[in-house]
Amino acid sequence: MATDARHAHPAGGAHELLAPGKQSLWGALGALLASAGALVCCVLPAAMVSLGAGAALASLVTAVPQLIWLSEHKGLVFSVAVLALVVAGALLWRARHAPCPADPALARACTRLRRWSIGLYVVSVVATVASAVFAFLLPALL
Repeated sequence: MATDARHAHPAGGAHELLAPGKQSLWGALGALLASAGALVCCVLPAAMVSLGAGAALASLVTAVPQLIWLSEHKGLVFSVAVLALVVAGALLWRARHAPCPADPALARACTRLRRWSIGLYVVSVVATVASAVFAFLLPALL
């Protein structure tokens, strides 16, 4: 009885999601999500008030009261963001020399995935640093 290749490894899909190249992408996406939380916590309110959109900010806080929790717990928000950046950085570092497939099309996709992962990671770092400036540095200076 012949075995269908699709059913030979039922966990193949999960294994593919955890491949080193994809781990770095998932790590970078996680870091980006954590950085977005830091941006919403600290940059969004400051930007809206500085642009004269204080009333819009008040409406936003009324509609999404969790924004207040994020602002009150900015230390925790930044701890999670920095932890996510460290994990993503470690995953990117680990996958930096992982082999790409020999097939030219798959090799291009692998290279493109690595570039996207690094780009997302850089955006995450910049967002977290900008958020830290708005959350901790500017209030200390003003």
